[in-house]
Amino acid sequence: MELRHLRYLLAVAEHRNFTRAADELHISQPTLSQQIKQLERAVGAQLLDRTGRTVRLTDTGTAYAAHARRALGELSAAQRAVHDVGDLSQGHVRLGVTPTFTAYLIGSLAAELHTRHPNISLRVIEDSQDRIEAALLADDLDLGIAFTGPHLPGISATALFTETLSLVVGSRPDHPATGVLPVQALGAEHLALLSGDFATRGHIDAYFAVHDVAARIMVEANTIQALTEIVQRTPLATVLPDAITHDHPHLTPIALDPPLPARTVALLHRDGAYLSAATHAFTRLTHDLVQARGFTPPPV
Repeated sequence: MELRHLRYLLAVAEHRNFTRAADELHISQPTLSQQIKQLERAVGAQLLDRTGRTVRLTDTGTAYAAHARRALGELSAAQRAVHDVGDLSQGHVRLGVTPTFTAYLIGSLAAELHTRHPNISLRVIEDSQDRIEAALLADDLDLGIAFTGPHLPGISATALFTETLSLVVGSRPDHPATGVLPVQALGAEHLALLSGDFATRGHIDAYFAVHDVAARIMVEANTIQALTEIVQRTPLATVLPDAITHDHPHLTPIALDPPLPARTVALLHRDGAYLSAATHAFTRLTHDLVQARGFTPPPV
């Protein structure tokens, strides 16, 4: 048995197909089949059920694959530990973020990282919170920036700051709202909002439902950049974190009464995960930057 056998088994289990798994592994399908049979002989049990339209793990294979994933994850952590350099003359951080943070936080974090530690590279993945947490558990990410709340087992969260949201319009001096807009008046606004697969949209929809607002949604978009462009160029309004409007002078926030519930932003990591010197350095500068920018502290 060799490590490649474990990788081959997990690839087939993921794709449920020998041909697709072989393409990903850059080997021939007959070679892959032969290698899996070698693994099954070494283990002394059938790991894959090949009788159906798709290939799937047997019960034994499912148990074996869980241990194989952990073993490969530990090996990957060991390899990173060997290459970890405490003086930060090199290093790499894999960061997952939910989409709104790319609009107001990631740029500043990347700039600060480059200033403090120019030899540390950063890989940023934008995804939903549940997928970020799954990637942390699979050791595909080192850190995540998302929100506190129910987390997958094995995920730890450290509060960073409180995020508040407001109604946002373009620079429109003719807008009837001067300061605070009662929630009942939201029904008269034509809105452009994030699409339904965003956690922020779910947060907004829940607010509308609690206050019995029949929202007039004219545009849905799956990027913050699209929303800010639309709002600046049309009479439409949107709902965004206040921190985004701080960086966009052509956007005007309008407070709602009652306000949208605030959310606590958190730094996520996997319990017991190996955290490199680069990851520790990134964690420190994240806390420093949040404090320097004057974000609202998280609730105690």
